[in-house]
Amino acid sequence: MAVATAVQVGNLPSKFRRFLPSPPKIAAQIKPNSAPPPPLFISTNPSHVNPHHLRELYVVCNHSCHRFPTIDAAGRVDPIDAHKLRTAVSHSSVVVSVFTKLEFVASQSSNSSSVVGIGGNWIRRVAPVTPENGRLIGFGRAVSDLGLTASIYDIMVHPAFRGRGIGRMIVKRIIRMLINRDIYDIAALCSGKERLFFRGCGFGEDMLGSTTMMYAPSLSSYSKDEQMISAGRKLLAFPPPRDFQK
Repeated sequence: MAVATAVQVGNLPSKFRRFLPSPPKIAAQIKPNSAPPPPLFISTNPSHVNPHHLRELYVVCNHSCHRFPTIDAAGRVDPIDAHKLRTAVSHSSVVVSVFTKLEFVASQSSNSSSVVGIGGNWIRRVAPVTPENGRLIGFGRAVSDLGLTASIYDIMVHPAFRGRGIGRMIVKRIIRMLINRDIYDIAALCSGKERLFFRGCGFGEDMLGSTTMMYAPSLSSYSKDEQMISAGRKLLAFPPPRDFQK
């Protein structure tokens, strides 16, 4: 019979201790406690998007569909009409929405580390996330001719859930669905502060050197040597460059 014995290092003579392996540094092995990622449900079904919840996400993200939105003194944009959102979603070629549990939204918004407690409606807590029992925290869509080209719009993630790769996941899902339809000419309409994000998703400068031009209605009261740019409810006039020929 083999007998296993345990010897405490502190009881060994000092001349033998140097032959023993050094004890591991426990402090270095302990990682800082981080909250687990929230459970997510990713949908590509436009019918799962509630227009009113989508409007709330626009408000929380301070995101506007208008190129030149009206901004108040606090820096907030005008809320978009829910009926227009319903129309836009129904006519989008690809719609990707991300949901999580309501309690996760509340806990993240209040910076609480405790997400799920003991007691209460535990069946609802342990049930998987669905569009019916979850809250919309991420969204993105693409408009396409379904044959050649497509453009990506309105990539949004609830501020409490940013920095976890959800936005990139939305973009990647949109691109995958477009490529599966043999659409490879994919553009993204983004602001200057969003360029770094889209670069991280694989977008770059157009090889043809093209740029986005927006239609700007003109007024007959201005001379022909002036160009008009519509900026929300304001009209800004400026003379064209000297080498402008078209």
